[in-house]
Amino acid sequence: MNFAYTIAGSEATGGAGFQADLKTFQQLGVYGMGTLTCIVSFDPNDGWNHRFVPVAPEVVSQQMEAALASQDIDTVKIGMLGHPDTIDAVEAGLKSQPWRHVVLDPVLICKGQEPGMALDTDTALREKILPLATVATPNYFEACTLAGMDGLKTVEDLVEAAARIAGQGPQYVVVKGGIDFPGPDAVDVLWDGEQATVLRAPKIGQERVSGAGCTLAAAITAELAKGASVAGAVRVAKDMVTAGIEARVSARTPFDTVWQGAYRG
Repeated sequence: MNFAYTIAGSEATGGAGFQADLKTFQQLGVYGMGTLTCIVSFDPNDGWNHRFVPVAPEVVSQQMEAALASQDIDTVKIGMLGHPDTIDAVEAGLKSQPWRHVVLDPVLICKGQEPGMALDTDTALREKILPLATVATPNYFEACTLAGMDGLKTVEDLVEAAARIAGQGPQYVVVKGGIDFPGPDAVDVLWDGEQATVLRAPKIGQERVSGAGCTLAAAITAELAKGASVAGAVRVAKDMVTAGIEARVSARTPFDTVWQGAYRG
């Protein structure tokens, strides 16, 4: 039995976060476990904006203690942390044992946070968690922010951003061009410290689909837990996200969501 662990926030509609991670783990044949860091609920009476409630840091620590004591877990995916105190708790938990792989989806902003708190959270994430990652999976905005770049217009820009982020700690960086990257293809770049691998798939529509980034990072985590190489894990994850976007789930929300169950491998 292979175990994959997620440290992430709850998203009540099931489209992203903890819920998307566990669906992804299950679909890829690994036993999913997790620690909740916060609760995010969209507000249908306020344009579907975020409502953000952090989980108390001592509760985060207790969840990590229980999970890590229950099984030999060496592969973890980190999603939304959301608060500097949460980041401190997660950092301590991560440092309590060795890890084969730490996959960081560096969620930098939650719309339910005050701007000052969001900045403090971003700084803490960059200083305390990013250096612990073996794989980081920033999206377009996160890559620009972490790399200190104004925009990513070419594949060379994606590679440059990935290399700059790798210089802050991660061994591997996957920069996701997503819908914001120009052209007809969804382009991702994997930087392994020496060279870049470019992955392409035709864009499916022109709208963002909730859960794509969570699913990509969770799929990488699941494949790594099964013993895949990073490059192999990223390819499976790319295929899974593409299939999940093609089979997207519609709802009474302004966005569709990825359907992890569409991937058959």
